[in-house]
Formats: sequence, structure tokens, C-alpha cells
Amino acid sequence: MNLIIQYSKEKLECGTDEAGRGCLAGPVTAAAIILKPSFQNNILNDSKQLSEKKRFLLKPIIESEALSFGITHIFQEEIDTINILNASIKAMQKSIAKLKPQPDFIIVDGNRFKPYKRIPHQTIIKGDSKYLSIAAASVLAKTHRDLYMDTIHEEFPMYNWKKNKGYPTKEHREAIKKYGITKYHRKSFRLLPEQYQLDL
Repeated sequence: MNLIIQYSKEKLECGTDEAGRGCLAGPVTAAAIILKPSFQNNILNDSKQLSEKKRFLLKPIIESEALSFGITHIFQEEIDTINILNASIKAMQKSIAKLKPQPDFIIVDGNRFKPYKRIPHQTIIKGDSKYLSIAAASVLAKTHRDLYMDTIHEEFPMYNWKKNKGYPTKEHREAIKKYGITKYHRKSFRLLPEQYQLDL
């Protein structure tokens, strides 16, 4: 798939995206990235369309060839406090704040964002399958979050986060039903189907 390098020509542009919005456990993770105008990669696409092997193949390439990138985790306690939408936007904005230099224009995957400083932005539905910088951000967000979930899997292997990454798979929900919840679960989410009672 041929992705477009820039949305706004002749401006220093960053793309941003998040991973983990729909998970029952762990953080929502965002990445923001400024790519060099010369950047090209024939494999890069929306991270959801790539195999895990390809995402981790791309991760060091993107990081080494980016002009700048930032990664942010917003953890489950804050998600429960401010809700997942606000947490996702906060993670993207904090990632943008880590960029040096700061961009002149921001393109965001999806349809929701809040103004960041006075930098113009554009939300783009399915932007991770249209623009290189958003696709690159999606890969970084996904891989950095996956690595974090692999780490906490070691603490609670019965939930198999190494495989499901905290998403609401049948296996994950069966483990919650059997073992209860952990400090990493999002208590504001419906962790089990309504027919089950879960003591929070």
C-alpha cells in the first residue's frame, strides 16, 4: 500500500496514534512522530494490518530514521479517573510534547482530539492506513505497549497478557472470572459480561 508522506506540505508535521483503547488491563499507549521527508518503507502500514513480526521489524527502523518521536503510557488508574477517550488524547498530547523540535502541524488518527498549544491539527479517520507518519506512530504505540504487557505478564501469567495483550478475549475474561482482577485491570470497564457478578 502506498501511504502519503505528508498531509500538510512544507510544514514540520507529526502523526500521532494510540494503542490499547479497548483493553481490559494495562495502559493506553500513544506515539507521536516526525518523519524525515525522505522516509520510505514498503512494509509500513496500519499496525493492525501487520503481523507482530513485521511490527517489531519496523520498530527499530522507524525509531532510527525518525526526525523525532515520543511514547507515552497512561495507566489504568488514570484511565479510570478521566475515562479512556481523555486518557487516549492525553497520551497523544504528552507524546507530542516530547518531540524536538515541536511540529507546525499535527495529524491524528481517528475523529477526536483536543487542541494542543496553538498548533493546528487535523483528525483523519483511518489515518493509519493513509499517512506514513500516523502508520509509523501506530506501529510504535503498539510495539511499546506490547512490550509493557509482556513484562506484566510475568507477574500475572494466568491472564496470558503475553498473548492477548489485555484485550477482552474469551480466555482473558475466563481468567478474570476464575482469579478476579489485578491492580492492572481497568475498573471502569465492563470486565465481564453482564450475567456475571464481579466484586470490585
